[in-house]
Amino acid sequence: MAVGNVAVPQTIYAIDGIKLSVTAAGVRYKGRDDLVVIEIADSAATAVVTTQNAFCAAPVRVLREHFAAAAPRYLVVNTGNANAGTGTDGKRRAEDICAALASRTGVNADTVLPFSTGVIGEPLNSEAVIAGLDSALANLSADNWHAAANGILTTDTIPKVASQKITVAGTDYHITGMSKGSGMIRPNMATMLGYVATDANIAPDLLQEMLSAINQQSFNRITVDGDTSTNDCCVLIATGKASSEVIDSPEHPHYQAVFNALTEVFVRLAQLIVRDGEGATKFMTVKVTGGKTTEECCDVAYAVAQSPLVKTAFFASDANWGRILAAVGYAGVEDLDTEQVNVSLNEVMICQNGSVAADYTEAAGNAVMSRPEITIQIDLARGTATDTVYTCDLSYDYVKINADYRS
Repeated sequence: MAVGNVAVPQTIYAIDGIKLSVTAAGVRYKGRDDLVVIEIADSAATAVVTTQNAFCAAPVRVLREHFAAAAPRYLVVNTGNANAGTGTDGKRRAEDICAALASRTGVNADTVLPFSTGVIGEPLNSEAVIAGLDSALANLSADNWHAAANGILTTDTIPKVASQKITVAGTDYHITGMSKGSGMIRPNMATMLGYVATDANIAPDLLQEMLSAINQQSFNRITVDGDTSTNDCCVLIATGKASSEVIDSPEHPHYQAVFNALTEVFVRLAQLIVRDGEGATKFMTVKVTGGKTTEECCDVAYAVAQSPLVKTAFFASDANWGRILAAVGYAGVEDLDTEQVNVSLNEVMICQNGSVAADYTEAAGNAVMSRPEITIQIDLARGTATDTVYTCDLSYDYVKINADYRS
């Protein structure tokens, strides 16, 4: 069950220039929506980031080739099968899906980007995907974000949608996005799957720079279990429908407001993945301050966030805070003065200057760890850098979900 505030926004803004559809193609399960098609206006700029896993899935390889060749017009997403570890046959099946969608819509095949998520190492039922395309194309609508968010889920328990509107100097900008992911989460680029669109008019090169920067503070700052998927992909689309004036540099007067709003949507989607982590009962923010560099802050945050001992202690509401210190100590910070390190859980200081805080009590520690949302704040006291990683606890259900994943 997801943790904390996971509500779908009351208003999900349609993005002029984007249409979505969803259908049940029967890729793995009968009667379950598992195929999503997204149509992109030809005026749009698109940015993409993909997994750094060397065993990247066949659709990721096809996507990279197509994205390098042409501006995307359609995205096609199937769940239930990752089409990873499937060799040349898997790549052919991804290409067949793109060609089938292209033939139905009158575009070139290299303007179609394929995405898959699900079980690794099994042949993709591309015939089912292709058979479902007609139904999907018949239901394209600008208002299908929520349905599409449901259609891309695997072990997720909730749809993950974020949406907002901002006004800058009289121009209204809309941003809407969806993501999926619940396990196999330490993305190292993006999330398992993420799609965000805005009607802002943003130059393509700048859009790619924005996506890379925003990812570093959102999808690249989450972990459920430390595993980087073979299929991670994230797409940012700017349709250009809100204004004829192009945002072409960070100095543009509208740039910062749009960048900030996009970042808020991305962070919300990233946090929803952690809140819906497989078997999660706690949502944990690991904030590291006082570092010499953001890199060492991030190293410390991830060491704590990914420690099985830390995560199981939080599941048990057991204030065994020595596990946090141990993770800080092996994070690889050069010449760390441990006698300067302070650690707090929410308002409770547990460690001061490298040892137990004078007024700390076990009862206070256990009380704060029993809450569903907890901030672990670690001050390294060696500089001004800071960074934050979002994670969850590790429960019995995580093991059960993954032990039964293919059954």
